[in-house]
Amino acid sequence: MLLTIIFFIILFYLVLIGWLNQGFNKVENFELQDLPNKTKFSIIIPFRNEAKNLTQLLASIKRLNYKTALFEVLLVNDDSDDGSEKIINTFCQKNLNSHNCQITLINNKRTSNSPKKDAITSALKIAQHDWIITTDADCILPKYWLDAFDEFIQLNNTIAIAAPVKFIGASSFFNRFQILDTLSLQGVTIGAFGIHRPFMCNGANFGYSKNAFESVDGFKGNDEFASGDDVFLFQKFLKYDKNRVHFLKSEKAIVTTKVSETISEFIQQRIRWASKSSKYKIVFPKFLGLIVLVTNLVLVGLIPLYIFKVFNLKTAILIFLIKFSIDLLIIFKSSRFFKQEAVLLSYAFVSLIHPFVTIYILAVLPFKKYTWKGRQFKS
Repeated sequence: MLLTIIFFIILFYLVLIGWLNQGFNKVENFELQDLPNKTKFSIIIPFRNEAKNLTQLLASIKRLNYKTALFEVLLVNDDSDDGSEKIINTFCQKNLNSHNCQITLINNKRTSNSPKKDAITSALKIAQHDWIITTDADCILPKYWLDAFDEFIQLNNTIAIAAPVKFIGASSFFNRFQILDTLSLQGVTIGAFGIHRPFMCNGANFGYSKNAFESVDGFKGNDEFASGDDVFLFQKFLKYDKNRVHFLKSEKAIVTTKVSETISEFIQQRIRWASKSSKYKIVFPKFLGLIVLVTNLVLVGLIPLYIFKVFNLKTAILIFLIKFSIDLLIIFKSSRFFKQEAVLLSYAFVSLIHPFVTIYILAVLPFKKYTWKGRQFKS
């Protein structure tokens, strides 16, 4: 009886992830057509103590191919005390003339429990343009980033655009583990768009119309949650006009960021990410999360079930291989899109320990606070 239940769970997981695999293929790659720049953008970048990352970010902004007159950059200082503001001011003085400096530095005005939502709201109040793009201060922007958004907007009737984020790090097993984990998340994100069940985006690469933001009352209703400046707003856009919310599947639009430096930072980050899922108002991601959780519990449970001779070794291996194979398919597609196929060499070992990490994070989630940018929040 137990074996039958487990095989039904694995079968359900197989069908669901297989469906997302098909969805990944249905989201077409967007190729630039060299259209003249048209859309005006306000780029909003909140930051707190990012001195070690701002130099690379600012250099990537300088390299953007887009017409300077068509975009502005709003950097929102969220109570930094590490010299971040000085780095920005020095950059503007050295690289941009006073009459055409498109970078504006402002201070965050706290009004809620969410510093990042407050920072974005502070910037939106002075943003000059209707199209808003948010990214993070630890990101590097590609040269044709704004061109990709602009052409997509010109060719599609859209109010919100989720775009790809690539995680990188020095070659180590810990970093490859993180990259494989994020590749699976990006794969599921893209796949969900392909099956018309989108539910997730990443605020490190997220664009939307200011008019649409105002139409859905911005962050109202979820500003008590410290995190979720991206997902909760994204889900509001879906409810408002799902047909005009898209994914920009373009290599030219891929924003790059770094993986966590320590295991502690990684755990804190994943707890923060997981804490948002229970607040979702869309049924599909909750259902997907439940199936993923139960499937991982099954995999973790294979060890005691084998030890106590409930299952034989062949059965345990078969169950593992089924999950291993379907996960590999979507991760392979994602790694090929992001040109990170090399990390697949660690996939076998990662797939063995990943269920244990997932269960641990979900087990401590209700009881553990997380630290984000030097502040502590309830999960």
